[in-house]
Amino acid sequence: MQNKQILDFVLDKIDDLKAKDVLTFDVAETSSITDYMVVCSGTSKKHVQSIADHVLMEAKQTEDPALGYEGMEEGEWVLVDMGPVVLHVMQDATRDFYQLEKLWQESSK
Repeated sequence: MQNKQILDFVLDKIDDLKAKDVLTFDVAETSSITDYMVVCSGTSKKHVQSIADHVLMEAKQTEDPALGYEGMEEGEWVLVDMGPVVLHVMQDATRDFYQLEKLWQESSK
């Protein structure tokens, strides 16, 4: 899949499990590690884990499985690395504390 297709795939899969407050940042010009950052929230530890796990499981069925993930055990903040797309699934309190949106909004201007 192309980078935009992977982004659309991730957005579709997180929508399947009703991720909240989804934001997408095109960081291709400012990041050497990925082209897109997606940040979303889950309502609980289990919801965060389920959203991330759904993306991981569905990606295994494609030609572009995830490269890796972090934080699944804790369920506060799970990062899923899809190569050209990095997904951050967070509980609201963790998202409020780290404020990734501010970081990536500034860098994607």
